[in-house]
Amino acid sequence: MLKRNIRLRREYLYRKSLEGKERALYEKKRKIRQALEEGKPIPTELRNEEAALRNELDLDDDETAELESHIDDEYAHATDRDPKILLTTSRNPSSRLSQFVKELKIVFPNAQRINRGGQVIGEIVEACRANDFTDIVMVHEHRGEPDGLIVCHLPFGPTAYFGLLNVVTRHDIKDKEALGTMSEAYPHLITNNFNTKVGVRTANILKHLFPVPKPDTRRIITFANQSDYISFRHHIYEKPAGVKSISLKEVGPRFEMRLYQIKLGTIDQAEAQNEWVIRPYMNTASKRTAL
Repeated sequence: MLKRNIRLRREYLYRKSLEGKERALYEKKRKIRQALEEGKPIPTELRNEEAALRNELDLDDDETAELESHIDDEYAHATDRDPKILLTTSRNPSSRLSQFVKELKIVFPNAQRINRGGQVIGEIVEACRANDFTDIVMVHEHRGEPDGLIVCHLPFGPTAYFGLLNVVTRHDIKDKEALGTMSEAYPHLITNNFNTKVGVRTANILKHLFPVPKPDTRRIITFANQSDYISFRHHIYEKPAGVKSISLKEVGPRFEMRLYQIKLGTIDQAEAQNEWVIRPYMNTASKRTAL
């Protein structure tokens, strides 16, 4: 199994290394196609390659015309089956962190929670690969307050690191009758205001944690981005007097997330390349948003 994972990882890295060459060829073909459509002369730097590039254009179809990347490869088979998520914590979790993870187990369908114990990250990742898990979600804390969330896609990544803020669990709310019970149906997903390339990438990572819901499900999960802070909200809706009257009820938990790193690898690979990471100077640019 270990040799197989090494071989698959090597093949994946090789495919990723070809992206630079494929992107250069794609740009050349795009310039040729644009010149032909607009009736303009072929760019001088491409005239020696014009015949070969035209042959390439003639062979392109709907699937090969667009440039594919390692991002497409990571989630190529994500829709073939429902996600299977492993939930765990940092070592020696407090009671508040344990309560928060228990609620996340219901938030993410098909999630399984394990006690961290003395297991190291590498052992957890290998066990998840052997048992066909699609993602690992790990929650960290600081002085009893949840402050970090890591989402690692298997088998090859990516891994997204989020900071947690303003965590309010269902256990914190005293009025349990007003809160009601938490549904375990597959939820509808709303992602709002993820406009940049990094934002679309982040929404894609979060989206693939949830399976496809049934059309009539009344459970809604929202990831709303505002100034690079992602608000998580969990609602159910009811129709007390027919279709025209809809009442929305928040069932918790709720929290804010701040993305600070995306790695092109799994959580156990310290040598994995950074796809995006927040820098100190980004905090001073009040008008610049990453997501």
